[in-house]
Amino acid sequence: MAKSLICFDGKHISDNQLQMKKLEYRILETYICNLPTSPLSLIESYLRDARFLHVARIGRRYKLNPTLLNVLVEKWRPETHTFHLPCGECTITLEDIQLQLELLVNRPVVTGSVITADLRNVCEQLLKRALNTIYRAQIDMNWLKRNFGVIDAESSEVEREQHVRAYIFMIIGGLSMFDKSRNLVYLRWLLKLVDFREMGELS
Repeated sequence: MAKSLICFDGKHISDNQLQMKKLEYRILETYICNLPTSPLSLIESYLRDARFLHVARIGRRYKLNPTLLNVLVEKWRPETHTFHLPCGECTITLEDIQLQLELLVNRPVVTGSVITADLRNVCEQLLKRALNTIYRAQIDMNWLKRNFGVIDAESSEVEREQHVRAYIFMIIGGLSMFDKSRNLVYLRWLLKLVDFREMGELS
């Protein structure tokens, strides 16, 4: 039935999807980057100052639905960048994302190039962790999860600030600005996490 909806099967992305075995669905899971289950109550005030609290709450509840994803793929038309649904055509806009994640769009923008001579030193200053490997100004998300997966209720304020920086870093790399690498995030975003209140004023 799915093929009857596609007028150019061989060129359509769903042609590959139709050939997939059920076990191959798991590759899609690498794009669903759930956040660690750290107690938000310990870092809630910091996330609120940075205006990332709502995004953090959403990011902990992602659930992969292969059937729904396949249906959307079947309805996608790359030549018009729209979904062809029974109710009509539709597409995902930046406004949709802004409304879902409650992100600010009317504040100073984050723009321009960031050049720093020692990214490893920046990481150690803001996260207080020694970083062994940097991939073209990017770090591995798994490194963040290993080092900042949990936070102790007895932790100091400085330790909580470090944890929040890593947590927001994982939000940026896993939800809001991820790329095809699937598991790397640019260290330049860490430079925006020095002061949470200042970050909360940015779009």
